[in-house]
Amino acid sequence: MKMKNTLLAAISLAFVAGAAQAEITVGVNVSATGPAASLGIPEKNTFALMPTTIGGEKVNYIILDDASDTTTAVKNLRKMISEDKIDVVLGSTISPNSLAMIDVVAEAGVPMISMAASSRIVEPVDDKRRWVFKTPQNDAQMSTAIVEHMINAGVKTVAFIGFADAYGEGWWQQFSAIAEARKLKVVGNERYNRADTSVTGQVLKIVSARPDAVLIAGSGTPAALPQKALKERGFSGKIYQTHGVANNDFLRVCGKDCEGTFLPAGPVLVADQLPDSNPVKKSAMTYITKYEAAHGKGSVSTFGAHAWDTGLLLQAAVPVALKKAKPGTAEFRAALRDALEGSKEVAGAHGIFNMSPTDHLGLDQRSRVMVEIKDGGWKLVK
Repeated sequence: MKMKNTLLAAISLAFVAGAAQAEITVGVNVSATGPAASLGIPEKNTFALMPTTIGGEKVNYIILDDASDTTTAVKNLRKMISEDKIDVVLGSTISPNSLAMIDVVAEAGVPMISMAASSRIVEPVDDKRRWVFKTPQNDAQMSTAIVEHMINAGVKTVAFIGFADAYGEGWWQQFSAIAEARKLKVVGNERYNRADTSVTGQVLKIVSARPDAVLIAGSGTPAALPQKALKERGFSGKIYQTHGVANNDFLRVCGKDCEGTFLPAGPVLVADQLPDSNPVKKSAMTYITKYEAAHGKGSVSTFGAHAWDTGLLLQAAVPVALKKAKPGTAEFRAALRDALEGSKEVAGAHGIFNMSPTDHLGLDQRSRVMVEIKDGGWKLVK
């Protein structure tokens, strides 16, 4: 009898273990604290709105805060892979952290969908980046929109100031190349750190160069620092920001100094101002409605929408992967990678995703609009 009971117990444990493995485990690395908190908090809030079942399988979200720190991001990822046996990781919020995670996911064979902007996260698609996808628009796409707007506005000379990290460097490479090709003269290139409290030296150099416009390549509330310093020094030219500032915390911190600023952004930022014919309006409004129902009117941000779009890509890819393998296995992770790469016409809050073996972003020009900060809010530039 004792042997029979032991056998039954072993069978029961095996059954429980098998059932646990059938659960889809999603790791989330988000910058909910630190300099990028204004980006990471709405992302973290958005994961609470994600479905708890996909393709008939239960989904378990394991959410860790990387505190906007590269070392912590990698530590979190290794923990989720080794201890939690994740099937996929979503994150990180910012480009330096996401870039640091690439080697780890490639080695482990775990697909990753980043919520950060740098094109270097997914380009070129090589042996490592074949495991990596992302939802934010590339800096190249947004740089093109900025340069076009500058030229149409009569800008002849421009200065650049950006983060002294992968985000700023990615923007500099893309923007300077496009500006040069369009005969737009760049007269300054300055950098600062996300945690800096003063950029007086950099701004004095920019003002002395007398550019027609300045592009600030920062994200979140730290991007307000150069703009406020420019205004304090009497700069009267046009100021452009990147889509990294498209949230209400930036408006609050920058205040009146940001009035009249131009930036490219995902359609979700001004979804209610889009014509009904816009192909992204419906999917963008779906996210806005859900987020504001949970957090109040006007609370939505484009960064939360990047997180939302990672969920939509999973909802499209997981049912395809489940036809080939069970969650908790290397075969499922590989099948999920393949399914993400094959995603077509996935309508997100920021655009329509069409992935391919050479394009792990999959967004086209429908994913961007130009916006002006006017009367303390976002105004679609038509």
